[in-house]
Amino acid sequence: MMKARKEKDFDRRDIMTLNRLKIFVTALFILAMITLAFFNTKPVGTIVSAADAAETYKAKCAMCHSPKAEKLFDPAKTDEELVETILKGKKGEKPPYMPGYEAKGMTAAEAKELVTYMKGLRKPSN
Repeated sequence: MMKARKEKDFDRRDIMTLNRLKIFVTALFILAMITLAFFNTKPVGTIVSAADAAETYKAKCAMCHSPKAEKLFDPAKTDEELVETILKGKKGEKPPYMPGYEAKGMTAAEAKELVTYMKGLRKPSN
């Protein structure tokens, strides 16, 4: 009888230890996720330089505007108008429509750099 009681107590201790371990692992996982969310402050899709503007243009813009910005791009518009179009998007006569990139993390300075790059593509090289 005494042996059965000891085994029963031992099982309870094992269960309590296992439950504590589960709580500890869960708390550690939650703490790790909170830490990642808190310290992950890198903006998505930022442009830092003209080289980045070129990469962004090739990846996001060239498919609709052509590699030399010859389609659906009016370099005669002011930079402010073009920046606004890049940031907010524009609905044309037929799809595909110009998406807005402000919601995707692009800033006005980055859009301005992209406009400068696109206007440079349209200038004839001498």
